[in-house]
Amino acid sequence: MHAHTNRLLRETSPYLLQHAHNPVDWHPWGEDAFALAEAQGKLVLVSIGYSSCHWCHVMERESFESEAVARVMNERFICIKVDREERPDVDQVYMTAVQLMTGRGGWPLNCFTLPDGRPVYGGTYFPPEQWTRLLQDLDATWRADPDKVRSYAERLHDGVRRSELVELNTDAPAFDRADAEALVERMEATFDHTYGGADRVPKFPMPNNYELLLRFAWLTDDGPVKQHVRLTLDRMAQGGLFDQVGGGFARYSTDERWKVPHFEKMLYDNAQLIALYSQAYQAFKDEAYRDVVERTIAFVQRELMSPEGAFYSALDADSEGEEGRFYVWTEAELAQALGDDLAFAKDYYNVNARGAWEHGRYILLREEGDAAFARRHGLDAAALRERTARIQGKLLAARAQRERPALDDKALTSWNAMMVSGLCAAFNALGTETYRDAAQHTMRLLLTRCRRADGGLWHSYKAGRATINGYLEDYAFVLEALLALYQCTFDEAWLEEARALADQAIIHFHDEATGMFHFTSDLDPPLIARRTEVHDNVTPASNSSLAKALFGLGHLFDDRRMLAISEQQLNNVLPHMHGHPSGYSNWAQLLLMHVLPFHEVAITGPEALQRRRELAAHYTPGCLFLGAVRPSALPLLAEKPFDTTRIFVCVDKTCRLPVTSAAEALQQLR
Repeated sequence: MHAHTNRLLRETSPYLLQHAHNPVDWHPWGEDAFALAEAQGKLVLVSIGYSSCHWCHVMERESFESEAVARVMNERFICIKVDREERPDVDQVYMTAVQLMTGRGGWPLNCFTLPDGRPVYGGTYFPPEQWTRLLQDLDATWRADPDKVRSYAERLHDGVRRSELVELNTDAPAFDRADAEALVERMEATFDHTYGGADRVPKFPMPNNYELLLRFAWLTDDGPVKQHVRLTLDRMAQGGLFDQVGGGFARYSTDERWKVPHFEKMLYDNAQLIALYSQAYQAFKDEAYRDVVERTIAFVQRELMSPEGAFYSALDADSEGEEGRFYVWTEAELAQALGDDLAFAKDYYNVNARGAWEHGRYILLREEGDAAFARRHGLDAAALRERTARIQGKLLAARAQRERPALDDKALTSWNAMMVSGLCAAFNALGTETYRDAAQHTMRLLLTRCRRADGGLWHSYKAGRATINGYLEDYAFVLEALLALYQCTFDEAWLEEARALADQAIIHFHDEATGMFHFTSDLDPPLIARRTEVHDNVTPASNSSLAKALFGLGHLFDDRRMLAISEQQLNNVLPHMHGHPSGYSNWAQLLLMHVLPFHEVAITGPEALQRRRELAAHYTPGCLFLGAVRPSALPLLAEKPFDTTRIFVCVDKTCRLPVTSAAEALQQLR
């Protein structure tokens, strides 16, 4: 029995349901709440978070579960709770407002607005005393001088509308290799040469940054950048950021050494890191990277996959009321779980001053790779793998008896598409057919359960029900996943699905005045600003991903319109990239496709898929693969012979003489 129940009980979001029994009279996002604020003459609180957010939980315990604080909130404000993962459009608008007001952002995000939704004040986490004082002061100001509040809201609203505004660049595109080199050079100035990553804390994995750096280093043979990529990938995988027992990565590291993670695990991080480490394995053939890929996929499939094959969103950082409690160990707990393996495990996982954390507990981490550890202990690689696998199995079994972190069991179309792309990358690198099969299964699920009657996409799926009209990120990431699936399978049905969804995106999101794409569809009720997502962050910007997808589809279908839209997007953004290159890393990958050799590799004949598999074992950035075992209507395949297997290496539809082996094709690609 609960003392309180509010409107959030009717929602499906795990985050909103967490707040369904707060004494705060929460409303879900919608017109009804704003209409009520207008009728009662109250300001609105838009409070935004997500289910695995540690400080969201802290503020809930301290303030939103407090009868006294809730009384002030209910009497003076209309209070709206928003799951940022369900409504990234709402989050973008009010995050921008808070950043303009305070110079920083984060979650929980608490933004106060007029009854029409225009923001007037905001911040992130507030301790309960400060929060109560803010509520009282803001309400008093609104009552005493509403015109002053409205005037400020108008100025702030104008700033929100202007932020991230990208104008149409009417200059002829002039992409140059020097632009790419300058971007990477500026990124190099931020490298941490001791622990990898950028020289700041907290440290986020930023997979797209390292995909760019790996691609650039490989195509230009830049040794120092290659070395930095390897250092970063090694350190991330050896540190506490990576779950040494169960696999998978936490969201970020709170320190420079990748030791102490912020313990929540997000699907989008793990999906992208699967792809990154798969590419690194192709490039360097380091078995440590194979291990990361396999163990991360195992974690995702074990703990984040629904029975029907959709992938859940996140695991919480907290359990038993403590952050990270599920993942850390006392010596006594290790001894009970490991028995005779304890001494070895303490050495391997640094159960010493290096791994010490809080309350006599340890974060399991490694200070060196397995090859170095094996040499130091006189072990061969196979013996070390066998022993560490046994230890991991024991610890995983012991950990399974603990109270588990909460699971956010909604499946987001965009993040599921990222996982499909990650599985395709893993299949390419490792040749494990179950990864390809899982990718196809999940994509079929998305294209049936998350497909709207008009051919568009839904954003969120849970318990057999799809909701919320798709955002640009859903279309962009699904398009990239469909392209990845086609290049794994040469099944042109995936390309036809991609072309249909690209048309939907152009119809409902494209802004012809700027050449960019809005984040929200023209079918959606308008917010106070219609945002254009441009900056790459922990996930790529929806515009950069869509531009890359249109570039690939444009080449495959010889579609001038798609290529022109993609080129215009990049041309618009290029003048802004040099100021913050790590925030444009996905755009920079598209730039590399224009300024460094970009190959179309067409494979025809009865053994086309076998040749594709042979080529996929190698890292070949700057290549688009297409092929068929029988005649195809795709422009680059239409006139090709199919009697025997041939590989055509082409640039801008001009092909070299065909070869018959993967080794010969790789020579042509060098």
